[in-house]
Amino acid sequence: MTVWWLLLALSFLSFSNGLHKTNKYEGYKIYSVTSKARSVVLAKTLTELAKKESYYEVFSGFKGGNAAKVMVHPKEQVNFVKLMDKHNADYDIIDGDVGLTLSSDFETNRMLRERFPYNGRLGTERYYTHDEINQFIEDLAKEYPSRVFLKTVGKSYEGRSLKTITITNGDARRNKNVFLVDGGFHAREWISPATAVYLISQLVENLEENADLLQDFDWVILPVVNPDGYEFTQTSADNRLWRKTRKPSSADCIGTDPNRNFDFHWNEEGASPDPCALDYAGPKAFSEPEAVVMADLIHSYADRGKMYLTLHSYGSLILYPWGWTTDVPDTVDDLHEVAEAGQQAILEDTGTVYRIGPSTETIGYAASGASDDYAFNAGFPISFTMELPFGGTGFDPPASDIDHLVKETWVGIAAMARKVREKYPLVNLPSGARRIIF
Repeated sequence: MTVWWLLLALSFLSFSNGLHKTNKYEGYKIYSVTSKARSVVLAKTLTELAKKESYYEVFSGFKGGNAAKVMVHPKEQVNFVKLMDKHNADYDIIDGDVGLTLSSDFETNRMLRERFPYNGRLGTERYYTHDEINQFIEDLAKEYPSRVFLKTVGKSYEGRSLKTITITNGDARRNKNVFLVDGGFHAREWISPATAVYLISQLVENLEENADLLQDFDWVILPVVNPDGYEFTQTSADNRLWRKTRKPSSADCIGTDPNRNFDFHWNEEGASPDPCALDYAGPKAFSEPEAVVMADLIHSYADRGKMYLTLHSYGSLILYPWGWTTDVPDTVDDLHEVAEAGQQAILEDTGTVYRIGPSTETIGYAASGASDDYAFNAGFPISFTMELPFGGTGFDPPASDIDHLVKETWVGIAAMARKVREKYPLVNLPSGARRIIF
């Protein structure tokens, strides 16, 4: 641990000892649940519990032998333990007071913002706001005018600018293949935009090391798809686990899950018609301006796009279509080969084990109306959802984990990009052709 992290920990210890302000998640617990027998029955039980959103949130399931993570309301904890005992499940408490954890993390992030103000670069010391991320890519465009191009591609419901950064090697060639990457679909998944920012930094600032990734490909990245929700999670510890957009969905509830809002098998299995549900599909397909912006981007690059990658948290997963059905595409071998390249690169670099496979089968439930299925159907031959590893309560790795998580993820992304470059080489590019500025 570095000296400054030790000092921060000591200063925060004094804060937490005097912490009196309560959080709406006060007394909530997160359980890790495993079962060697009748896991299918227990998985179905957890699926039913997940429907009782006032008392439970099931963060993950049993597929691949992983433990399920379940957050439980204080009033239901006795019943939950009895239910687990009934199923002969093994369970451990991995967070005894979610409210205290979130309040502690919120104060830590506040102190880090003061210690590490934006200075023209985004490091891995803390999580950054949407405005800071936009300022960072604007500064990069000014510093690297022949290689970096910005475009405002739309606005969120609350009027925040959605900006893409296109990264090239500066050779002015047009009609290159495209890698399209996004982050921040789900508001609480802060490590997703942090990873997108690190990806941008590597491609822009380490050109010599990554020259092969930019030789015949341009990278188009939207760091935060859902900025309204992302900013809302930073307003208080009470809001830290907010997932959806911020557009009102009914008289009583706000927000839609933007990753259930795409017009491809919209509102089928794995999406809810309930406006108050976490996975609410919206009143209609593309009701959310953020989903519309992402769909427009997908179509803009579908003719040249070779890999679409959407960054999420959590689960240590590389998922490919389909998410709306247990069926798999005819090109499943190609998808698996590229995913395996990322899986093996991460394993060799850090020892972290990623599971890979078709989405519905690998995570154990459907997720219709998602962006990865939409992009694959639109023409991207490789389309992945990458779920980064567990941290904190699940969706909130502490700031001290940012550095190793984003660097590890970059290793996997770079390996997959190199495999895509090998499988889909650029052909018929006119010599000396001028590049179109984005």
